[in-house]
Amino acid sequence: MAYSPESVLADIKQNKFAPIYFLQGEEPYYIDQITEAIEKNALQESEKGFNQVVMYGKDTDVSKIITNARRYPMMAERQVVIVKEAQEIVDLNREEGQRLLESYIKNPLPSTILVFAHKHKTLDGRKSLSKAFSTGAVMITTKKIYDNKVPEWVTNYVKNKGYTIDAKATQMLADFIGNNLSRLSNEIDKIIINLEKTTIDAGIVQQFVGISKEYNTFELQKALAIRDIVKANRIVNYFEANPKSNPVIMIIGILYAYYAKLLQVHHAKDKSEKGLASLLQLHPFVVKEYVIGARNYPVQKVIDNIHHLRIADLYSKGINANLEQGQILRELIFKLLH
Repeated sequence: MAYSPESVLADIKQNKFAPIYFLQGEEPYYIDQITEAIEKNALQESEKGFNQVVMYGKDTDVSKIITNARRYPMMAERQVVIVKEAQEIVDLNREEGQRLLESYIKNPLPSTILVFAHKHKTLDGRKSLSKAFSTGAVMITTKKIYDNKVPEWVTNYVKNKGYTIDAKATQMLADFIGNNLSRLSNEIDKIIINLEKTTIDAGIVQQFVGISKEYNTFELQKALAIRDIVKANRIVNYFEANPKSNPVIMIIGILYAYYAKLLQVHHAKDKSEKGLASLLQLHPFVVKEYVIGARNYPVQKVIDNIHHLRIADLYSKGINANLEQGQILRELIFKLLH
C-alpha cells in the first residue's frame, strides 16, 4: 500500500501507529518530521525513560535492533525503537541481516513501534527486503521536490501555520533557499516567531532571512529582465564581495530556470497572464516579469543565454577553466546582456 508523508503524519496525530515504519529517500525533511512526530506522540513523557530507545545505524546491527524491538514495554501500552541514520546499519545490505529483518517484518511485536530513518538513500526495490517493507510496514520514499513546486510548498506551509504570504515574498524564499525543505521550514518558522501581523511580505523576508533588499538573485533577475546593465553589474559586484552568501552555482541555477521559462513563454499558445501562470506554475504577479523578459530577449537570444549558463556551470565546477566565482559571474552577466 502506498503512503504519503501527510497521511502518515495525520494518523500519528490521531494516535494511530503502525508496528514498523521504514522512511527512506533523498528528502530528509519528511523523514525527520515523521520520526519527530512519533517521538513526541507515541509515549507520555513519563513513559519514555524505560520505553523509548534511540539507536544510530553506524553503532548497531540488525540483531541488536531486533533484540530491542522484541522487548515488552514497562508500565506502558507500547515501546518505541528508533533507528536514526539507518542507511549506516553495518549489516543492512548483508544476507544474514536482511533475513533477520524480513523475519521480524513478517511477525512484528504489536506493542513495539520500530522506526527506520534511512536518509539520502533507498533500498534496492528489486530485493526481497524492500518488498517485505513495502507490504509489511509503513514505507515512505521521499524525493526532492522540483524547483517549480517550491512556491506552492511555501504557500501551503505558511497557510498550515495560520498565516498568509504574498507572491513576491514566496518567490524570494524559493529563489534564495531553493528546494531545501528543512531550511525553508526553519526560515519560515523564524519569520513567524517575529511576525507582528498575519501576512508575510517581501520586506519581512529581507529582514529576517538575511536577504539584501537591493542585492539578491530576485533583484538580479529583475535587472536582467529589463536589461538594466548598471543595476545588474552593481549586484554582481556585491555578489563577488560576498561569495559565501551568494554561491555562483546557486545563482546559475536560478538564472537557468528563468531563461528556460522565457523559452516556454515564447512557445506558449496562450500568452495571457492567466495562461502563462498556469503553464509556468507561477503566481500571475510574477508572470509579468517573464512577459517583459520575453519582449527583451528574442528566442535565439534566450537559446544563446541558456548555452552561456551551461558553460558557466561547467566553469563553476572547475571543468574547462580555473576561474574565481566573481570572474565567472561577471563574464556570464556580460554575455547574458549583450
